[in-house]
Amino acid sequence: MVERFLKQTSFKSVEDYNKNLEFIIPENFNFAYDVMDAWAEEAPEKLALLWTNDQGEEIRATYAQLKEQSDQAAAYLQTLGIGKGDPVMLILKRRYEWWIVMLALCKIGAIVIPATHMLTKHDIVYRNTRASVKAIICVDDAYVCEQIRLAMTESPTVKQYIAITDHGKPIPEGFRDYQSEVVKAPKFERPAFVNNNEDTMIMYFTSGTSGEPKMVAHDYLYAMGHLSTGVFWHNLHEGSLHLTVADTGWGKAVWGKFYGQWFAGATVFVFDHEKFNADTLLRQIEKYKVTSFCAPPTIYRFMIREDLSKYDLSSLEYCCTAGEALNPAVFDKFYEKTGIKMMEGFGQTETTMTLGTFPWMEPKPGSMGIPNAQYDIDLIRADGTPCEDGEKGEIVVRVGDRKPIGLFKEYYRDPELTREAWHDGLYHTGDMAWRDEDGYYWFEGRIDDVIKSSGYRIGPFEVESALMTHPAVVECAITGVPDDIRGMVVKATVVLGKEWKDKAGEDLIKELQQHVKKETAPYKYPRIIEFVDELPKTISGKIRRVEIRRKDAEK
Repeated sequence: MVERFLKQTSFKSVEDYNKNLEFIIPENFNFAYDVMDAWAEEAPEKLALLWTNDQGEEIRATYAQLKEQSDQAAAYLQTLGIGKGDPVMLILKRRYEWWIVMLALCKIGAIVIPATHMLTKHDIVYRNTRASVKAIICVDDAYVCEQIRLAMTESPTVKQYIAITDHGKPIPEGFRDYQSEVVKAPKFERPAFVNNNEDTMIMYFTSGTSGEPKMVAHDYLYAMGHLSTGVFWHNLHEGSLHLTVADTGWGKAVWGKFYGQWFAGATVFVFDHEKFNADTLLRQIEKYKVTSFCAPPTIYRFMIREDLSKYDLSSLEYCCTAGEALNPAVFDKFYEKTGIKMMEGFGQTETTMTLGTFPWMEPKPGSMGIPNAQYDIDLIRADGTPCEDGEKGEIVVRVGDRKPIGLFKEYYRDPELTREAWHDGLYHTGDMAWRDEDGYYWFEGRIDDVIKSSGYRIGPFEVESALMTHPAVVECAITGVPDDIRGMVVKATVVLGKEWKDKAGEDLIKELQQHVKKETAPYKYPRIIEFVDELPKTISGKIRRVEIRRKDAEK
């Protein structure tokens, strides 16, 4: 399959990849037809999806079965008047049907808007209004359905409310019954015209680490942009069983559970669960013999606190991480316990993977890796001039005359916001990093998160990395607190390990402060340390430092 879309399908070095990565771009590319249905024709019995949940239920679907089921779902949606260009919001958690409906919407040219099950009425009304959502397909969850029901009177564009529930369970009032209606759909007939490459295929509302969520619109080539995510960064092949830990309401789901994995012909493994537990997750990896794994650093932090010798993880071939910066201490501990080196990657809702550690590279613990060759990445100073190696600057994408495959089209219906981020031939990520002499990039934090104290510029990640090497610290977040003398001082919000919680107090604060002074430049140490049970996060697992700053301002 890969050879249909790349002129060269394997690489031996960074130089080889940078020189020879070249996409073959068909007209009117549609992932559902050109990749998934093509697999169904060539290898109909090949396992595409292995789904299980915390109740022990299991579904195994071949490529042929996914074609049949997505065709049926597409025909059903057409009977409801849903078609090309219609925005449809999906709030399905990790239900098996999410994969079916995602493909179905692609087949009829509708615009899919994945969303988290944690949205409130306000969030739903905001999204419905901003995107003119025509239909909502949701999981039959009491909270989700209630929030949608509360939003109905303020959502005039929404014409269809569809619930997916367990067989035999009553359908929530005001919703259509997906399970009973989809089986009655007529035979699917592919529309005469579905899309061109520039049409909007998928939209994501950003996770909102600061401000109101932005509405990020991607075209149909966005799916192709993830070919490098699955085939090269995840290092997948047709024998791979890949597990990415991600909620289907945010972009990491299509990074790790959809496009790139199926380009590679791998099997996507899904564990549908309500509450994360490291032991339970490790048991799933052991039971099903998962070969490839990707998760945010937060997940790895909890995994390495388990006794990994209790689990048979011999099936694991490859592990990746993204979603937030990886602390070197977590890399080292996981490598010590498993012998596997985590391969870090970096990207945004607005992009596919822009920086990554590839199989032909030696990872440097804590580094995001090198630029993905499908993007022209650089670091710039505040005045727009390029940074030297070792100098901190903003990560930008040089766009030039042609938008790279994988870069977003626009912030939907917000040309002003689009121009703020994308102008003069550059897309500004808003993320700070520095580059070493080998071309590896090292994350510093969001521009808004950088702390200016006594004339120094301090990136939160460098202090967090120092703190994470102390055995008491499970997680931490570094923020700045206004100070009359220094301008700002560094504050650490810390989650302690269970065995350390009864030691929280002044002595431990002093110990942590001294530890940071030894691990990094002394001026970076946190003058304020607060112990908490958990850190505020987005659904994607990113720490909401803006929320910590807001609460501090209210004190």
